[in-house]
Amino acid sequence: MTSFATGRMLLTPADRDGPARSERLRRLDLGERPDASFDDFDAFADKVAEVTSSPFSMVNFIDENRQFFAGLHTPAGNRGGQELGAAAAGSNRGARYMARDHGYCPHVVVRRKALVLDDVCDYPRFAGNPVVDEIGVRSYLGAPLIDRTGIALGTVCAVDTVPRPWGRAGLDTIKSLARELVLQIDHREGYHRP
Repeated sequence: MTSFATGRMLLTPADRDGPARSERLRRLDLGERPDASFDDFDAFADKVAEVTSSPFSMVNFIDENRQFFAGLHTPAGNRGGQELGAAAAGSNRGARYMARDHGYCPHVVVRRKALVLDDVCDYPRFAGNPVVDEIGVRSYLGAPLIDRTGIALGTVCAVDTVPRPWGRAGLDTIKSLARELVLQIDHREGYHRP
């Protein structure tokens, strides 16, 4: 647990797999820096936004200390991430990093299960997260990206600023999108499933 500047306690889960995930992300050359090779992830985030009718969507890789939005869709259509309060990533692609204690993706990665929050304010554990006040997040739909080695590399998620009844259809959709993206990551690595 870490404390936030406002004095609230954040319930960010302990991440025992963080070192192995960080090493795997390095081997895959993911999560270190934004560059032209991440255009595919941006396109995938666009697809997630379209399929879920969400204003925000991300392909998010999480290391031991932070989150990196390799794919990003925002309502304004920019790829900078300022609308998410993300920090600058040191390139023309703008702000792509966010603290590990912000948002819900770290929970998805540690749990290794999809997370559906129709209204984050209905859950005391999640209502106090900084993204609620700083960005206006009110609903979240995310699934882990578990690669062929069994490591949860990050998430694919959709976010809205209003409560959303995602339902079973939303859960099935985000899980299907996560499987599709893992296949793309495997292909990127040169691994082809039988």
